Amino acid sequence: MKIDGQPFRSIWLAEDGWSVEIIDQTLLPHEFRIRLLQSCDDAAEAISVMRVRGAPLIGATAAYGVALAMRADASDGALEQALAGLLETRPTAVNLRWALSLMKAELGGLVPGQRCAAAYRLAAEICDEDVQTNSRIGEHGLQLLRERSQARQGEQIHILTHCNAGWLATVDWGTALAPIYRAHDEGIALHVWVDETRPRNQGAALTAWELAAHGIPHDLIVDNAGGHLMQKGLVDICITGTDRTARNGDVCNKIGTYLKALAAADN
Repeated sequence: MKIDGQPFRSIWLAEDGWSVEIIDQTLLPHEFRIRLLQSCDDAAEAISVMRVRGAPLIGATAAYGVALAMRADASDGALEQALAGLLETRPTAVNLRWALSLMKAELGGLVPGQRCAAAYRLAAEICDEDVQTNSRIGEHGLQLLRERSQARQGEQIHILTHCNAGWLATVDWGTALAPIYRAHDEGIALHVWVDETRPRNQGAALTAWELAAHGIPHDLIVDNAGGHLMQKGLVDICITGTDRTARNGDVCNKIGTYLKALAAADN
């Protein structure tokens, strides 16, 4: 996505071709700073203190952490140590475990001399796959926003979202915000109500920041205002992320999403 017109991903290789750069999300929204990761320990620290957050980005960062470890020492012992250390940063993160399992399966069967190049290739593939997945989410969700815009005969539509499900939580595009970016770039008139999302304020600190950086009209609201706005007819559609979606359609997400779902259903 874009920051003041300049395209960015949330994680990328530095110009030297081996170290990794990230946006330090602990400093947003007041300071935009790029942080350099040059070791597996750097990647682990970035995950544990939430310099990077969001399931897809955590997985991508862990994959690059393994690559950095293999660059330093590609032995069997170093591989196992890197995998174990990265897993401990967020033991409940499913994407983290998935990415590390993939790296272990692919690298474990290679001789040490082949592991570094393979690890960097796999990490890049994980990132690119995430971007493609999120782009498809954007394509599907875009149709919903087109329909709402057509129903309003092109007048501005109002979207409410909760927490941060934008590109800062992924490698690019985001999940719940991907349709919003696609619609904005297509020229659909829209405005976003951004929940502050306590207790960590991801909506206030991250969602509002990235929407502003991309030039999308929005207003930050307190969490309890969402139902009132829906009741007054000031919300056309509510889109949130989902940390996990079950096969039967049940979803798990950030605290507070349930109340938004109830209010949306009632209105």
